Amino acid sequence: MQNKQAIQLIEKIQKEISTKKYVVSSIIEDLKKVREITMELKNPVLTKALRLSYEHLDKNDAFLIEVPSDEPIDEENEKEVSIYSAENNLESFKYFLSLLTDCSKKNNLLDLKEYNKAFIAM
Repeated sequence: MQNKQAIQLIEKIQKEISTKKYVVSSIIEDLKKVREITMELKNPVLTKALRLSYEHLDKNDAFLIEVPSDEPIDEENEKEVSIYSAENNLESFKYFLSLLTDCSKKNNLLDLKEYNKAFIAM
């Protein structure tokens, strides 16, 4: 992402989470601002990820999605892997936020798609 204002907002959220001095409603407002800024990038995966993330935070008052697995899904031996966390998963939220800063990387975009699937399934 090349927009300085959006990056500053993401970094602000990351700092608040790292110091554990955050208010969910404030994070939601910041994510909404980032989404407004990034809509001009015409990246539907990013735009959707931002909307789904703040809707998820609003509904749950926590980030309950696990970091997407790097393991390929073997359909023959598919085992049930939980994509949800029972409690607030700040490490996953930090990772999610880091993906937002560089959507030009294919793997980042793929992980954002996985987060989107998890948000929708919840």
